[in-house]
Amino acid sequence: MPKRAPLNTEEIELALADLPGWTWEAEAIQKRFQFSSFKEAISFIVRVSFEAESLDHHPELKNVYNRVDITLTTHDAGNRVTETDLELARAIESFSWT
Repeated sequence: MPKRAPLNTEEIELALADLPGWTWEAEAIQKRFQFSSFKEAISFIVRVSFEAESLDHHPELKNVYNRVDITLTTHDAGNRVTETDLELARAIESFSWT
């Protein structure tokens, strides 16, 4: 299956079992990250940007002080979840952020 083809419900739910804290709502996967400071939250966003750019896949990011909300969908797939979204979520989860 192409990486940018929409996934079905079963595929998304199975993948989310290995992505703690990620939820699937309104045809997108989402997660809130909380940090100890604004600077740490912004540093995290910068790190996410490198992963996103390497995949040519750009998330929706929202930052308020020490929180970062990430929403992932694929525009080329009608704003639905694809393997590319899951790949970026896995990359984000692999960060050593302490």
